[in-house]
This record gives sequence, structure tokens and C-alpha cells, in this order.
Amino acid sequence: MTYRTSYLSARQEDPQIPQAWVADGLHLEVVPDFAEFIRRLRADADPAFPRPPGWVPCTTLWWVEEAEFLARVTIRHELVGTLRTLGGHIGYWVRPSVRRRGIGTRAFLACLPYAYDLGIDPALVTCDSDNEGSRRIIERGGGQFDNVIGIKRRYWVPTRPTVAASGVGAG
Repeated sequence: MTYRTSYLSARQEDPQIPQAWVADGLHLEVVPDFAEFIRRLRADADPAFPRPPGWVPCTTLWWVEEAEFLARVTIRHELVGTLRTLGGHIGYWVRPSVRRRGIGTRAFLACLPYAYDLGIDPALVTCDSDNEGSRRIIERGGGQFDNVIGIKRRYWVPTRPTVAASGVGAG
């Protein structure tokens, strides 16, 4: 609830609200109570939470700096249907007013241990072929290009923590 105003402001910056703003198939406009929206986002990570056919458990993480909502990352716990080819495990969105500052990369890198803890390794991550910024985020995260299906570039991103990243042996 602390980030309600900032979150709503961020959404208004983007006229094309991505599908990932959906909490278990319901837009915030359908669940206007923000506390309920947050409850549903959290519940969506629970495999037992009821969801529409074809929807999978999904963990939503927010990137916040100094009480300002800047980005969100969603981790789909499994792949079904078109998620196997076009959607992938991880999706992200960065507030338009703070794009091109490395926030997307930092948020993406920070989500990888969460994906690993969910048993996802490697993670399938896709982006539109013409989305250069997203391609760079994925590649900075270690994404290995697989192929192109339609307009989507597909990458496999390792999520297993590395010795260097964990600081083990540093000294």
C-alpha cells in the first residue's frame, strides 16, 4: 500500500498497459480496491489459487527506489500453451519516465534468483524482434539466443547463482 500513488502514476505514463498488469485475469480497473489488487497479485503465486484455464501461477516483483515504483517483473512458474513459444517464464515492464537508466537490467537480474528458487533453470525469456532495449536486458542477464518465432526473439537465461555473483570465494 505504501507505493499505491507511485504505482498508479506509473501506469498512467503508459497508454498501452501491458497484459502483465493483470492480476489473475483481472485488470486493476475491474478490482478497483488497491488492497484487493495487491492481495490477488500475492495470491497468484500460490498454485492453489483459482485462475482461468491456461493461466499459471505467477510471482510479481516490484522494483522500488526511494518509495518510487519504477518497474515490475513477473515470473511464470510454468509454461503452457503459447507461453512455451511466445510468452516465456519472465516478463518485465519499466516505467516510461525512467527507461534507459539501467533499471530494467537491475530488476531483471534481481529476479533470476527467485526464478531459480521456483525450480526454473534456465528461464525462457522472449522479446519483440524490434525491441532493442529488451534484447539488451536479456543479453546482459546471460540470455543465450535460441531462435525467432514470428516477431519474438527467444532466449534461455540461466538462473542458477554463480560463484562470482554470490560473492563466494571473494575476499
